[in-house]
This record gives sequence, structure tokens and C-alpha cells, in this order.
Amino acid sequence: MDVIATAGHVDHGKSTLVRALTGMEPDRWEEERRRGLTIDLGFAWTTLPSGRRLAVVDVPGHERFVGNMLAGVGSVPAALVVVAADDGWSAQTAEHVAVLDALGVRHGLLAVTKSDLADAAPVLADAQERLAGTSLGRLPAVAVSACTGAGLPELSALLEQVLAGLPAPDRAAPVRLWVDRAFTIKGAGTVVTGTLAAGTVAAGDRLDLDGEPVTVRGLQSLGEPVESAAATARVALNLRGVAVEQLSRGAALLTPDAFRRTADLDVSLVAPVEDRLPAELVVHIGSATVAARVRPLDGSALRLRLTEPLPLRVGDRLLLRDPGARRVFGADVRDVDPPELRRRGAAASRAAELAGQPTGEAGALADLARRRFVRRADFVAMGWPVPAGVPAVGPWLVAPALADELAARVPQVVARYRQLRPLEPGPPVAVLRSALELPDVELVPAFVRPPLSLRDGRVVAESAGLPPEVQRAVDGIRARLAEAPFAAPEAGDLVAAGLGARELAAAVRDEQLVRISEGIYLAPGVAEVARARLAALPQPFTLSQARQAWGTSRRVAVPLAEWLDARGITVREPDNTRRLR
Repeated sequence: MDVIATAGHVDHGKSTLVRALTGMEPDRWEEERRRGLTIDLGFAWTTLPSGRRLAVVDVPGHERFVGNMLAGVGSVPAALVVVAADDGWSAQTAEHVAVLDALGVRHGLLAVTKSDLADAAPVLADAQERLAGTSLGRLPAVAVSACTGAGLPELSALLEQVLAGLPAPDRAAPVRLWVDRAFTIKGAGTVVTGTLAAGTVAAGDRLDLDGEPVTVRGLQSLGEPVESAAATARVALNLRGVAVEQLSRGAALLTPDAFRRTADLDVSLVAPVEDRLPAELVVHIGSATVAARVRPLDGSALRLRLTEPLPLRVGDRLLLRDPGARRVFGADVRDVDPPELRRRGAAASRAAELAGQPTGEAGALADLARRRFVRRADFVAMGWPVPAGVPAVGPWLVAPALADELAARVPQVVARYRQLRPLEPGPPVAVLRSALELPDVELVPAFVRPPLSLRDGRVVAESAGLPPEVQRAVDGIRARLAEAPFAAPEAGDLVAAGLGARELAAAVRDEQLVRISEGIYLAPGVAEVARARLAALPQPFTLSQARQAWGTSRRVAVPLAEWLDARGITVREPDNTRRLR
């Protein structure tokens, strides 16, 4: 299916032409038909001679209803510009074409209507000349009369030609369906309609509406039930999980987590503006209309603060409207999560940054370099592609040059920490996270490289060791234990050697001593030595027998036996004897 929208001045015959082309009445309200004046959006469809299905969004031409017109053209890829032969280019024609130009619409055709009432040639030539200076360029054109049918076959042929040249929509893209109507149907419930510009929607899909989940119960396209619809298409969705009172024109149904709702964004004007912009403008995208405060940055760059957040992506085209002066401006979204502007000169610096920022993958790399770290899901929801080769740590993306830079700083942080706390093997990961200004502790392992490693929640050097004076004291204790492995030094001996609680804890962390219990320290490997001596005893054995085999006192034997039990080396029997496992 293809979708096209009308554009043109009131009374130039847009709705009459749509009626003649499709055989359907686009005006939905009785008042519209009675007055012969389109007030709201109208919809009709037809099958062209080639079999191509075409939906037409008919917009009002009166200046009072320009907001409705904008809701109709916002998601449509092509326009049917209508000018009457007996009236020519008019004020609302110019305003509608200015809207199309600001939106960057590049595809369409020109129909000069009422050719039975006046010579269409001069109007056709004038309109083509005026259109040539816009994004539409020199459009194919035809003179028609809806009353006599003259030119309608040629109009159909030109429509075939224009529609065949439209770029293919991205049917794998996330869905962002801007609602242009919401109503209820008895027995079905809430129904919304809109133009599906990208993506695919199907019955059973779960979509997001203002952060709340809704389910597509069923859908229609061009008045017929379908299981799914792919862009570009006019669709009507029957929704479960939402009341019609919660919906209005401008709401958006979204693929969950695929868009970032934002009220603050940076944009670049498509064309320079000679006069100063007002402090407030109206922002249009899709069928949505939101007021915005405007902060000029420098040149064509603006910071917008919306009165309500919208689901936007980098690369979106916005229409900025100055209702007081009836001016419209096109603006491209450059950042949906912009940095704060706190310092003097920050606005100009930000404008220069935006001016030099490319699009596509190169732009993504530049944006990632500024952010340093960003969650992949958030980056994609902003509208950026994930560049090939970008370092990823779990859900995080890391700016390419940053990974090596931060890894090079880690040894300095560890050395400084050890200098301040020589008895600790290295800083806890939380300290390193703070020192490197990482957004999450789960990023720390990505920047710890040999000879550093992570051990027990700390970043340690393989050769960290103990301070020299502590090492000498531990060496003395271990020399004594080498001769008598179970002769744990008394508390006084440890203090005399300069080994307080902190020094002993450091020696245990460094695996140079083994803490059996409070005040009992032995050498590494004591478990194997203890087991070997117990193996020579008859099984099971008593604590007294174990103490004699180890050649130690009860002060050491009792906690050592319990320590071996806890490690599964020995098993304590109900009669308090033990055996090797």
C-alpha cells in the first residue's frame, strides 16, 4: 500500500478530486458535507489500474485548520498539491507548500483542478515554477476536472509513476504510530487510526502508550481485517488495555523501549532564519503538537524545551511553527539527551559541536565519544546505530579510545591506594569506579589488565606483597612454624613481632598465613600436614589422639579440629570421635 496526502487552498477542490479518484466521500462529518468545507482529516482509498493500493489523507485547506492539516501530512511520504485553475496560487497554497518544504517532502505531483472553468496552462506553469524552489522540486503535473472527468486517467498514471519512485520504507524498524483518530466501536472497544510510516504491526503485538503497555486485539487496513500490516499503510488498531479517554490525536503507539521520551532536545534548523525567532514555538511531528521554549545556541542550532515529552530520535524532522507570524521552519533532531549548559560560552561551544557532528555511524562515534559510556539500549533508543568495533561491557558501550586510556590509569590508582593503605592489597572496586568516574561498578573489570587482577572485590597487583617490615615479621613466624607446624604463636609473641590485627589480616589476605580461629595463625598448607598425620591414626580417633599426633596444645588442637570439620576434611561422629572423610 502507498499513502499520499493532499495539500492546497480552501475551495480548490481537494475533497472533490479525492472523491472522483476513489469513489469515496473523504469528508466524515455532516457539517463538512453541508458546508462544503473540510474541517478535519478525511480518508479514502482506491486501487489504481496497475493493482497498486493507494490511501489518501485529505487535509483541510482553511487557515483556521492548519493544525489539522499538519496532523495529516506529518507521517505521509508524498503529497498531492492541488491548485484551482480559476483561482491560481493562493495564500493557503503557499502555507501548505511551506509546510511540505519544511518537512522535507520530496515526492508528489501537482493537480490543477477546475480545468473546465478556466485555462489551466498558466496556473500549471506558475505553480510548477513556485514548487521548483522547494523540497518538492519540479513536480509532474496534470490539469483535471472532477466534474467532467477530464485528466483523471492521466492523474492515475502520474500517481503510479510517483508512487513507484518512493523510497522503500523500513519494515523492520520499530513502530511509532502517531494517532490521528481515537474512538470506540460497540462490541470492539477502543480503536485508533494512523499512518504506519515504518515497521510492522500485527494482532497480539504489545505496544507502549505513555509508558503503559497496550495490546493490539485486531487491526484493519483500508476497511478490511488483516493479521498484520507493514509500512507504508493506513491502519486502524483495536486496542486492549486502554480507554478511549486516555487517547487523543498526537498520542504515539511505540515498540517498547525503542524510543526515548524527551522534553529537552537540540535541533538544527534546515534553512537559515533571517529574523529573530520568538521565545516560544509550536512543535509538530507526526500528528503531535506541543509548545516549546526556544533557546538559540548559535547559528542554526537551537535548544528546545517541550511542555510535554515526545518519543523522538536523532534524525527526526520537526516542523516548528510561529502561529503569530504564520511562519514554519524545518528542524532536524540532533540530540534527545543533550548536555546541560552551565558554563559561560557553553551554548556557543555546543552549537559548534553540533555543526561539526556528522550523521550515521560517524555521528554515532562522535556522540559516544562525548558521552564516554552509554547503555546500548539507550543509545539505540536515541536513534544512533551501534558502530562496528565499539567496545561493549555487558549492557554498556564504551567510547573506543577511552578503554585504553582508563586502563592506563588503573595502576596509578592502585599504587596510590597502596601507598595510603599499605596493609590492604588494593582498592575495592567501588573506589576504582569513583576514581575513573564510571557510571556503574560492573564496568570496572573491563579496565583491569595484567599484572593487575580482581580478587575478593579488590583490584590487586600480582606482586603486591606486604610492607617490608610486616613481611620480615611474617617470615619470622613462618620460620618457626616450619619447624613446628602446629605451634601457633601466642598473642604476646605476635604483638612482639609487630603483628597486630591489621597486619595479620593483611598476611592472611596475601595467603602467607592461615587464620584458624581468633588468635590462632598457622602456615599455608597446614591442612595437608594435619591430614597426613591423622591418616596414621586408627579411625575414628579422639581429639586427644589428634592433639598428640599434631604435637600441639589443646589451645590449638580444638579450633584446628573444628576448622578441619568445616572444610570437610574430617567428620565428627555422634560420640565426639572423628574420622577422615
